[in-house]
Amino acid sequence: MFDKLEALYQKYEELTKLIADPEVIADQESWRKYMKEQASMKDVVDKYTEYKQVKKAMDEAEEMLNDPDLKDIANEEYYAAKEKLPELEEELKILLLPKDENDDSNVIIEIRGGAGGEEAALFAYNLYRMYTMYAELKRWQVEVIDSNETEIGGIKEISFMIKGKGAYSRLKFESGVHRVQRVPETEASGRIHTSTATVAVLPEVEDVEIEINQNDLRIDTYRASGAGGQHVNKTSSAIRITHIPTGIVVACQQERSQLQNKETAMKMLRSKLYEKQLEERDSAITNTRRLQVGSGARSEKIRTYNYPQSRVTDHRINYTIYSLEAFLNGDIDEMVEALIAADRADRLKEGEAQ
Repeated sequence: MFDKLEALYQKYEELTKLIADPEVIADQESWRKYMKEQASMKDVVDKYTEYKQVKKAMDEAEEMLNDPDLKDIANEEYYAAKEKLPELEEELKILLLPKDENDDSNVIIEIRGGAGGEEAALFAYNLYRMYTMYAELKRWQVEVIDSNETEIGGIKEISFMIKGKGAYSRLKFESGVHRVQRVPETEASGRIHTSTATVAVLPEVEDVEIEINQNDLRIDTYRASGAGGQHVNKTSSAIRITHIPTGIVVACQQERSQLQNKETAMKMLRSKLYEKQLEERDSAITNTRRLQVGSGARSEKIRTYNYPQSRVTDHRINYTIYSLEAFLNGDIDEMVEALIAADRADRLKEGEAQ
C-alpha cells in the first residue's frame, strides 16, 4: 500500500509543477486535464501527508524517550501518535479504493408502478416525492422528463433528472424493486396490501462517452398529454426515440419545444446505452458483492416500507429505520450512508482477498 501511496504522492508533485508551467497554462486543454487529474488525487495525498507527519512525530518522540528531561512529554507524544496511525491507515485504505467514475454525475431516475394496480401507482408517487424532497434538502435541481399519471394522483411511470454534484454517488444503490405494506385508502376491510414499484438510477453521460449512429434511431413526434395547458394539447412537441439495434425506447414531453424534448430524450438514451454496456461488461466478470448497481438489482426486492410498524428495511444489508414518515419526506441519508459503508466494506474485503 505504501509503495502505491508514495508513487501517487510523486505523481501529484509532478502535476503541481506542470499546472504552474506557463507553456502548459497556454495549452488550456492540457492544463484542464492535469488540473482534473491532480484534483482526483488530492484527498489521498492530503491524508498520506498527514500520515507521514504523524509517523515522523512518533519517531522523533521515540528518540527523545531516552532523555530524562523530555521523557514525560515524549512519552505522551509517542503514544498519541502511535494510537492515531492505525486510524489513518484505515482511512488511506478507503481512499485508495477505485472510485466509481460516475459518482459526481447527475442522475436520471425512472420509477414505475409494479404489482398492485392503483395502489402501486400511488406508491410510485410516494417514491418520486421522497427523492425530490431529498434533492431539495441537498439543494439539487429536479427536472421531470416524462410522466404518466393516474386519475387519483398516482404515477404509472415517471422519468426525471436530478442535477447536483455527487447525486449518483448518493442515489446509485436505489435501483431495484421497492415494496410497500399498508392498508390502501380504497380498502374497506382494513386489510394490509403489498404493492411494488421499480426504481432505475442511471448516471447522465456525456456525448463523447457513447457514440450513437443517427441511422439507428427512429424518432416519432406526438401530442403531449396531461397537465400543461392548451400548448401541449395543440402541438406535437413530445418526442419518442427508438434505438433500433437494442429496442430501447425513450420519451420526453415536458418541454415546450420539440428540440428541447429531443435533447432531453437523447440524454436518456445515452444513459441507457451506457448502462447496457456496463451490464454486458459486468456479466462477464464474477462479482460476489452484495450491492449490485444497475439492472442486476432490478428484479430483487431491495427494500420494504411497512406502514403499520413505521419501518423501512433494506434487505441487502439487513438495515432497519423506524421513522417511515421522515424517510418518505426525504430524510434518507442514514440509509444512504449505511449502503455506502456496506459497499465500501465489501470492496475492502475483496481487495484483501486478492
